Order: sequence, then structure tokens, then C-alpha cells
Amino acid sequence: MDPEMDPNLGFVQFPQSFHGINKNDIYCGENRHVYHIHPIGMDGLAGPIHVGTGCFFRRQVFSDAPSGTCPPISDRLLTKPIRDKEILASAHHVAAWDYENQTTWGTKMGYRYGSLVEDFYTSYLLHCQGWKSIFCNPKRPAFLGKAPITLNEYLNQSKRWGMGLLEVGFCNHSPIFLGLMMMGPLMAICYANYAFRPLWSIPITIYAFLPQLALLKGVSIFPKVSEAWFILYIFLFVGAYTQDCLDFILCGGRIQRWWSCQRTWMMRGISCFLFSSAEYLLKSFGISQFGFNVTNKVVDEEQSERYKKGIFEFGVSSPLFLPLTTAAIINLVSFLWGMVLFFKQKSIGGGLVLQILLSGFVMVNCWPIYEAMILRTDGGRMPTRTTITSIFLSLAIYIIVSVTPKITL
Repeated sequence: MDPEMDPNLGFVQFPQSFHGINKNDIYCGENRHVYHIHPIGMDGLAGPIHVGTGCFFRRQVFSDAPSGTCPPISDRLLTKPIRDKEILASAHHVAAWDYENQTTWGTKMGYRYGSLVEDFYTSYLLHCQGWKSIFCNPKRPAFLGKAPITLNEYLNQSKRWGMGLLEVGFCNHSPIFLGLMMMGPLMAICYANYAFRPLWSIPITIYAFLPQLALLKGVSIFPKVSEAWFILYIFLFVGAYTQDCLDFILCGGRIQRWWSCQRTWMMRGISCFLFSSAEYLLKSFGISQFGFNVTNKVVDEEQSERYKKGIFEFGVSSPLFLPLTTAAIINLVSFLWGMVLFFKQKSIGGGLVLQILLSGFVMVNCWPIYEAMILRTDGGRMPTRTTITSIFLSLAIYIIVSVTPKITL
């Protein structure tokens, strides 16, 4: 970097761009919120996070704290030929497996260890030290990557990221403690938004099941249409979705891709986010250890063709699919039951209207799952084992709810 620039500038982050993304980006592989929208906002503070690639670092950030001056780096080895014995000996020393032993590598130097999202953790600690970053987004993509083309690989990748984010959120250097003291409230909130993101699985899972099960029981948990709180619920729902959609479109996205991203967000909430939160909890109590799985990006010809057509790829029996199919079945049944109540009774509880609308909204988002469970016969359809298991699980949940005493709210 130019030494005449801000001496506190630690790195320049470019957006992560991808080639081979299909027309509607069905898995939200582009991840426009993280790679494009959020960095623009953070650029007005201490700067965007490091997203693992597409980044130029000042060499000093990996060995020292920012200072008023950035002295030029001199190294006597740079003047010697590459085949010099001293050069080769130094290279072998650095490449050795024990090079980092009894050093500050991973704690004060280089990439920071202690999280599966080492890029996020490193940029967080660099910002805490006082370094700044800037966002550079040229019209022509500076870096191109490859995104997963199957849902299972995408969810497993997100589960690994979720595990790493929670490791940062609950570590000794948590953004809500160290970040608040070292960076100020705004940057601390930005980092906390990422670090605790997997915990969104709690409200998303609740909204995916509780209102629907209450509807099957005939219990209203939302305000009546005639109450002022009903308007507030509608305003918050429509307002949040409208703002998110506008941010997405104003940043160069398309409405079809925004719809895919909001659908994927809900799918992640009741699958990979839920699993990563549970696995982090088990790891914290020493019950299990999380294994690192590299994302498979090997392209299968049939999978590639289905992906280009915008068809979801299931194909394998994965535990991550079970909550998705179970939620899809329960929401379908509750919506149909709600419509029966609506047309059968002259008046229906006002709160039940919101529960019917919510079930319908989730049901629309679950269309690729219904298609994979029932209509498709190709290799990417939902495995029969997963479908049958989810049916029995949904039935078991319904039986438990049906024998539970009815409580009128």
C-alpha cells in the first residue's frame, strides 16, 4: 500500500463475487448483504470486515499495532538470489510444522487462531487494535469465486460459519465487551450482528412452528384484526421486508434474487443456524467436538444442469433437511385447516387471521421443498427416507399438541 496514505489503514477489502451463479441465485450464494450492502455502511465507520478473500493487507498489521508512521520495510534477505543457501534455509525454517511453537503467531501476529471464521476474527481484533479498513468495489469484479450448487453443501458451509461466529461472540474478546470498549458502540454492534447471527434460529424456529401449531389447536396468539396491535404487527412485517428489499435493489440486486435470499434466510434459520447453535452448546459443555468439513465444489454435470434451471438440489439424506421438511408439512396442514375454519365459520378469531397469513407465507417459501418431496423424480429430489421421517415427526408433534390442554390467550 501507498505509505503516504492513512498510517492506520490496515487493509482494503474487495467484494466477493462469483461466477456460475444461476439467474435467480436460488441459494443466495452471492450473499449480497455480507459482501456488498453491509460493507458500504461499515465503510463510514472503521471499515468493513475481512471476508476471507479479495483483500490487500498492509504488512505491518500482522506484526504490530498502528502507529503515526509506517517505516519502510527493509530485509537483508531481499537482496540475495532465491537459490542462496541462507534464503533456502530460512524458507525451510518458515515452512516447518513447528515454526509457530513458542511464538505469538495466531495470537498477536498473522491470522488469529481460535475460531472457524479466522478471517472475521482477525479483522475484528485488528479493528480493536485501532487499524482501519476501506471498501473498494470497482465495476469490474476484482476477484471471482465459486459458490456451492447444492443445498446440502451450502447449508453445511453456513453451519460451519455459524459455529465459528458463535466462537467469536462468546469468547473472552466478545464484541459486546472488548469491541464496545475498543471500537465504540456502532462498530461493536456491527460485529455483534455477525457474531450472534446464528441465534436468530431461536425466533425463526418459533415463528415456523408455534403459530401454526396454535392454529391447529384453535388458539389465537396474535392480536385481533380490530386491535391496534394488529396494525403494528403488519407494519413491522411489511416495513422490515420493504427496507430489506430496497437495500438489495439499490445495491444492484434484482427482485427475484432478493426473494431467494429471504427464503434462504428462513431455511438457514431452522436448519444450519439451529444446528450450529446446538453444536456450539454441546462443545461448550465438552460433550462433542465440531469437525471441520471442507465445502465440496466439485461440479456434477446433472447437478449443474438442474442448478442452471433454478431447481433445488436435495438428493442426499441430510439431518439439515429434516426440520425444513417438517416445517413445510406443518405449515401446509395448518394453512389448509385455517382455510377450512375461515369458510366453515361465519366469524373466525381475529388473531387466527395473522396465523393463517403467516402459514401461507411460509408455505409459499416452501414450494421447492413440496416439489422435491412429491412432484420430482430426478436425482435431486428429496430422499424418500427424509420425507417419511418428517411425516412421522410432524404427526408426533401434532399428537403432542392435540393432547395438550387448550389455553386461551
